[in-house]
Amino acid sequence: MDVLNLTKITMAWELYESGIPKAHIADRLKVNRETIHLWIKNIQKYGLLEFLERYSNAKKGEGSKRKLDGLLKSRVYRLREENRDCCGQKIKEFLSDEFGISLSTTTIYKILGEKYTLRSKWKKNRKRGPIPEASSPREVIQMDTVDFGAVFAFTGIDI
Repeated sequence: MDVLNLTKITMAWELYESGIPKAHIADRLKVNRETIHLWIKNIQKYGLLEFLERYSNAKKGEGSKRKLDGLLKSRVYRLREENRDCCGQKIKEFLSDEFGISLSTTTIYKILGEKYTLRSKWKKNRKRGPIPEASSPREVIQMDTVDFGAVFAFTGIDI
């Protein structure tokens, strides 16, 4: 037979007042010992009736809404497609500038991972090809480009 928590709280307080240790109260009521500590501490602070009222009111009310909905996901997909498959950090910036939405980069990548293959999981940490060895200056130059939206950065490093 299950006992309601309000009844358990009242019983815990009565047992505590009669001098029974908190650990024994927890065993008798089949409640975690730390829960008994919290209940008794708050009953001492507010009184039994006030605490029971606060406890029952805390369990009421509407929960918080989910942060991710279909509209937000479609915005993330659209921003990625409009901005030439940009990264999650840029999408985060666009979301905050255009819509005033703050989302973590990890969440953005989770959303993108539902639709796109971002990187292959079975190909990570693979051996790369041979690294060229230079015997004289400017014999081997490593080159790269970075897309900043309207501007491209072209780098060449003498290795």
